[in-house]
Amino acid sequence: MIEFIIGSSLAASAGLNAWMPLFLLGLADRFLPAVDLPSGWSWISSDISLWGLGALLVLEVIADKIPALDSINDVVQSALRPASGGIVFGAGSSAQTIAVDDPSTFFADSAWVPIVTGVVIALVVHIVKATGRVAANAVTGGLAAPVLSATEDGASFLLAALAIIVPVLAGLLLIGLVVLAVVLIRRLARRRAAARTTAPR
Repeated sequence: MIEFIIGSSLAASAGLNAWMPLFLLGLADRFLPAVDLPSGWSWISSDISLWGLGALLVLEVIADKIPALDSINDVVQSALRPASGGIVFGAGSSAQTIAVDDPSTFFADSAWVPIVTGVVIALVVHIVKATGRVAANAVTGGLAAPVLSATEDGASFLLAALAIIVPVLAGLLLIGLVVLAVVLIRRLARRRAAARTTAPR
């Protein structure tokens, strides 16, 4: 169960920022003795991967805060975020972490299950994020982009860091974010419905 929480939190983090959970997972494997990725995923903490992921993380953080460019970035990330979600779910759910001394072999017979699960979770989060961003940009003329982006980056960082260190808190944060997303989507739907009824015919 704890492995599923770790993988889900990392995948959701990837849905907000493709490179954040990969970079943090690689750093944790490299510098935290209690974190140990399986040999099949150890490439994440290699020098080349960490430098590349760090550069891509900085690029996405900057691009996502510029109105109009953030929408283009979301289109480009439509494939990258789900792919990242699959990788971090697979790596995180099978890794030894501060909270997991002996990772479960729950996915041992179906190696693709965690990857596909991570892809789906990250894709759903990405779709909600991208849709919300388009609506917010339309309402605010793009002025909300930097604030929303910074909030998403913070949530992505917290989800990934907590998944590695305190997965139970990551699970609670993930539930809170889902509830918040549902509330915001319902409010947006009500506003659109109200706008349609009051619009002149």
